[in-house]
Amino acid sequence: MGLLWFVIIGAIAGWLAGQFMRGHGFGLLGDIIVGVIGAFIGRYVSQAAGLGLGSGLIGTLIVAFFGAIILLFIVRLIAGRSSGRRMWS
Repeated sequence: MGLLWFVIIGAIAGWLAGQFMRGHGFGLLGDIIVGVIGAFIGRYVSQAAGLGLGSGLIGTLIVAFFGAIILLFIVRLIAGRSSGRRMWS
């Protein structure tokens, strides 16, 4: 059951980050991938910064969301905006 929640939170965080960074999502699979990787990035950054947002559903979603934003920002820097292609569709 924990894996299912992890995927659901990843999908929501990835979709929110896609809305925030680019104005649209990346499809269900892309949102899940961005959200799950973002959750790992967000957890690492929050632990390194000494932030404690709690371990509940909302705290986990916030950490995954900010991690997904960081991931999308890095991907945008590497891929560049001039290519005109979406990484995930």
